[in-house]
Amino acid sequence: MKGQAKIANLEYSREIIYALENHQPVVALETAVLTHGLPYPQNIQLAKELEAEVRDQGAIPATIGVLDGKIVIGLSQNQIERLGSPDAKVEKLSRRDLSGAVALKQSGGTTVAATVFAAHAAHIQVFATGGIGGVHRNAPFDISADLLELSRNPVIVVCSGAKAILDLPATLELLETMSVPVIGYETGEFPAFYTSQSGLAVKTKCNSPAEVAVVAKAHWEFGMNSALLVVAPPPTEYQIPLEKINLWIKQANNEAKNSAIRGSQVTPFLLRRVNELSGGKSLETNLALLKNNTRIAARISRELMTRPRQFSI
Repeated sequence: MKGQAKIANLEYSREIIYALENHQPVVALETAVLTHGLPYPQNIQLAKELEAEVRDQGAIPATIGVLDGKIVIGLSQNQIERLGSPDAKVEKLSRRDLSGAVALKQSGGTTVAATVFAAHAAHIQVFATGGIGGVHRNAPFDISADLLELSRNPVIVVCSGAKAILDLPATLELLETMSVPVIGYETGEFPAFYTSQSGLAVKTKCNSPAEVAVVAKAHWEFGMNSALLVVAPPPTEYQIPLEKINLWIKQANNEAKNSAIRGSQVTPFLLRRVNELSGGKSLETNLALLKNNTRIAARISRELMTRPRQFSI
């Protein structure tokens, strides 16, 4: 196909069209970390490095974002640089925001919720990210849209658990309520994002991409429509003890409360403040686990190509 094809309100790059038509492994990547997670030019560099990690494992990266009202599946390097530019007028887009962004021809980075939705719509089976959203501490009514999207989009999501600033036990309980399988990748414990240790057990453990693919195939053949959440701890050398992280999170939470920071501003504030309190170590861990999760996702995607689904999405 020449240029880009628009299918079901999505715009695919030529490379992604070819990969999907020829049953090549593809890994979806989000862009909220590009537009709102890291400063320029570190954000652009990370996006390039994550795509390179996917390619090094023999898969095709599909970085997803919204440009001028178009949901693009497989952003080009020029498009990534445009979204990540310090002068770019971009929104942080969850699933609820996509229709408005498309109708008003806006541009923005897609969150986990929006990327999971777009990946499934684009027939991409694997998505890599850092950490999902979840139930907030001391505010059980504040629940990320990520969890709802995981419950209704059959995609394998590779992450390092939920962000450590959240209520991890409540988040894990809600995932169970929504019938989202949580698979520990080489671990029997739900990671606490910055560390492998949370004290929270997971029922299913897989020790290889092949095992994850087998579980996913069984899940989908049962007719289940939820995602499979594959949780991988950060690399050992980058882990931060849970006691230290919790002290920093507690201080950041108190500062947010005293400064009357609420709503969508809470998470960015907490993550930024924890990074400051850790002397930049939390960001180093975040970047390391993003790359590790991306490598794992690419390997799983390759395994899935040997185990195609028996029904059309």
